[in-house]
Amino acid sequence: MKHIVGAVLAAAVMLAGCAKESEVQCTTAAKETWQSEQTFKDGLVAKGFVIDEFKVTPGNCYEIYGKNPAQAKVEIYFNPVDGSVVKEETK
Repeated sequence: MKHIVGAVLAAAVMLAGCAKESEVQCTTAAKETWQSEQTFKDGLVAKGFVIDEFKVTPGNCYEIYGKNPAQAKVEIYFNPVDGSVVKEETK
């Protein structure tokens, strides 16, 4: 019984570590240096993006779900300081 409990705990610790490693990290800069959320969203819309959902992630990214200017569905993580794309998935 002790071996099973130990194995379950070890597996849980490993899975928790994997989740943290796979999280996208966009910046470590202070939030005072970030573009404002509204200004950033307005800039994307002006470029032709459609934003269905916008959020700030635990990895300090601006993340959107929506459509790119070509109208393909996307999930994009942006660096909130300089607006660069850190990760993009087209669906």
